[in-house]
Amino acid sequence: MNFSEIIQNFRDFEQVAKPILIKFGIFLLFILLSFLVGRYTPLLVRLLLRQFFPQQLTTVYEKLIYPIRNLFKLAGTLILISFSLNWIKEYQLVYNFINPFIDLAVIISLAWLVSRLFRQFLLVYGIDLLRKFGREVDELLLVFETLANVIIGFFAVLAFAKNRFDLVGLVTGLGIAGVAVAFASQKTLEQLLGTIVLYLDRPFVPGEYIRLQRSQQIPEGLFGRVESIGLRSTKIRTAAKSTLFIVPNSILANLEIENITRGKKVMVLLYIDFLKFLEEREQALVQQVIANSTNSLFGIDPGSE
Repeated sequence: MNFSEIIQNFRDFEQVAKPILIKFGIFLLFILLSFLVGRYTPLLVRLLLRQFFPQQLTTVYEKLIYPIRNLFKLAGTLILISFSLNWIKEYQLVYNFINPFIDLAVIISLAWLVSRLFRQFLLVYGIDLLRKFGREVDELLLVFETLANVIIGFFAVLAFAKNRFDLVGLVTGLGIAGVAVAFASQKTLEQLLGTIVLYLDRPFVPGEYIRLQRSQQIPEGLFGRVESIGLRSTKIRTAAKSTLFIVPNSILANLEIENITRGKKVMVLLYIDFLKFLEEREQALVQQVIANSTNSLFGIDPGSE
């Protein structure tokens, strides 16, 4: 190979490689710009809020957007990087290798952002809203947040699977596997549904005294104070033994529950026998002892003796 052939081969290589290098150079430049512009995603969101909510701009931004501004920056940067891939789309080998990872990162960041945004919305507005309706907010927010995360995760999986997997075959496979999973998790699903029923119907709230009638699950019945309502079960402190009784929510949803605390008045007759007739001063002393002994008991009207 002489010198002229070497020069010719170099020129041929330059003609082929130059467009590729230009494309990848522009791609790398857009990647750099994505990191720079992505940092201003919260500012872009603020400008959008100004268009739709000019009056509530400061309140909405400070309470909802600002606390999770780093997630907005991350999601905005990844979205811009995803757009930058269009510069190398014609190079299928490189594009097909990088694109699934970028798409996965974008979907995860968006799902995480929506989840945190929903949680922030519950903390800012959900607590006041539930209190206006007279609802307890301790674990009800946890139920809403859990259900929302499950829905967000489901749609995130569908978004990533689109155009990459056979969704019909995937759903069919999940349907077949779902039958087996349904049998295995039947009790868990019943408990979750029971929890939803308890939170919607609210037959009792933590701090109230309730009585459970005798049933197959609770042969002796139960009377006590509700300490907490969890995602799976409810904790009840018994009145006499002061032991903690944990009842699955699926059972409580199907039992007759008597709420003692919400009763207007409970009549209790107390008979005390004495060997002799008490004088007026002695009767007053007995009444005073009974009143002092029952002051610490919940629900007794001091003026009803």
